[in-house]
Amino acid sequence: MVSWQLSGVAALMRATRKRRFLTAEGGHAMLARAKGSPAPPASLTRWTSVSTRTVAGFDVHRVARPGARPDLPVVIYLHGGAYVSEIASQHWSLVGRLARELDVEVWVPVYGLAPAHDATAAHELVGALLEALYAGGRSCWLAGDSAGGGLALAAAQEAVARGRSTVRGLTLIAPWLDLGMRNPEVDALEPHDPWLARAALRPIADAWAGGLSLDDPRVSPLFGAVAGLPPVDLWVGTHDITLPDCRLLRDRLAGVVPVDFHELPGGLHVVPLLPVPEGEQARRRIVARIGLGLQE
Repeated sequence: MVSWQLSGVAALMRATRKRRFLTAEGGHAMLARAKGSPAPPASLTRWTSVSTRTVAGFDVHRVARPGARPDLPVVIYLHGGAYVSEIASQHWSLVGRLARELDVEVWVPVYGLAPAHDATAAHELVGALLEALYAGGRSCWLAGDSAGGGLALAAAQEAVARGRSTVRGLTLIAPWLDLGMRNPEVDALEPHDPWLARAALRPIADAWAGGLSLDDPRVSPLFGAVAGLPPVDLWVGTHDITLPDCRLLRDRLAGVVPVDFHELPGGLHVVPLLPVPEGEQARRRIVARIGLGLQE
């Protein structure tokens, strides 16, 4: 049973957001849009402290309660936004919750957005963070939603390939796994997604890829190796065009990597981040799963 709140959000998205994704021109408009501020909101400092450093030319925010346990792994959160939109309030809300409830450091890399930046620069940033953790003998949990979920998986794959991974687990919320979105099952699902459509995402994908092929795992981690990855917690709604590729990832991981797959009935894109009952239930489970994984 879908809550009335989720139905209302879906109707709002269809009325206000869907149209911008229906044409390639919409994608070019999103690329051309001026970026907003990625700075942490002042409300975040009510219960946590925030400090910032520069890594590979980009800000990385550290969010933690005073006295956060240094013996626990770090949580790295990579925000979504189709690689064109800055980090938003719902991302900061989850980051703050992770820091408060788990008493851990949460690192938030503010990676550069398209069209000024591309996948290569983002991988340099996240790779530098993972390399520093490895060199310091400290592990981490990688989490991300939508574009950030795809980046998290791709970064973990690269760390495994280098033989220098300390990633203990992955939480992927509706990850963008194939930037070409070539799965034929998307055709039937797209009319039922109240938010996303492929037409606008195609020029965005090309901009983000830069000089890389859309088949390159650094761009589309669905095509990357899965052997050696840590356990994966994967979340997606049934009214989300990322669903077919999430199912493909689940099937690729099965029998190779432990995977918990959560398919939320009636859920639109990134439903675990939305202010609806289904989102709150998912957030509780996500925080609990990460907390358990950090203790293992």
